[in-house]
Amino acid sequence: MNPFRQLLRASGKTPPIGTWLSAASPMMAEAAGLAGFDWGVVDMEHSPLDLMGVVQVLQALGNTRLVPVVRVPWNDSVATKRVLDAGAATVLFPFIQNAEEAARAVASTRYPPEGHRGMAGMSRAAGYGTRTDYLRTANQGVGVVVQLETPQALAELDAIAAVPGVDALFVGPADLSGAMGLPGQLMHPDVMDAMTRAARRCAELGKSVGTIGGTPEQVARYRAAGYTFIAMGSEVSLFVQGAQAALRALRGQEGAALVHTLSGGTSTEGT
Repeated sequence: MNPFRQLLRASGKTPPIGTWLSAASPMMAEAAGLAGFDWGVVDMEHSPLDLMGVVQVLQALGNTRLVPVVRVPWNDSVATKRVLDAGAATVLFPFIQNAEEAARAVASTRYPPEGHRGMAGMSRAAGYGTRTDYLRTANQGVGVVVQLETPQALAELDAIAAVPGVDALFVGPADLSGAMGLPGQLMHPDVMDAMTRAARRCAELGKSVGTIGGTPEQVARYRAAGYTFIAMGSEVSLFVQGAQAALRALRGQEGAALVHTLSGGTSTEGT
């Protein structure tokens, strides 16, 4: 079974928690996996990650339990073919607006006759030729997640969800807020209402739906709204937030109090 599909089925009432992997760094990706995230988006859309970088990140993640989802830069069959050959098992397609675009995305992940993915028997995905049944069995093992990022796409949610081969939907709150004329206001009541209605409709359709939040509080709100898999920030944002918190503590009153305590209550001020 496709690993991401299996993760969704095994999660029950506890949404798997993921993160974005946007540093284009195998070591950072491996660290995120070892930190305990259930899944992560290996992002080619908004990061400097190239194809060889995807291979290296996937190799690093192989040392962890984190299930990778590779986001291609666009709904493009050439880019999709290359990441699948590189070993991606699940692909996230950005900015899907309707069922036709979703069907085109699915077709790019399937070998004929179900799709138009070009065949290659010596790829990393095929075990460099050692998986002799790969070309016959690959179609069943590929996962597809499509990203809805505008009110127009949400209006087409039912039709998109019904496309054969679409395993899950993903609602992007940042782009959705921009498309609604509320850029960056992810928690605005109108944006949250649209997000909640999308999650509710997916539940009615029996379709898994994911999103991303920047803080644990946002993730909790999306969980309460009914999202079934959720990412929290990125490995970069988590590092920056942690570094900023540590620096604030060390440079503020807390840090001064700690130094005072460790120095035995003596002060070097004025020396």
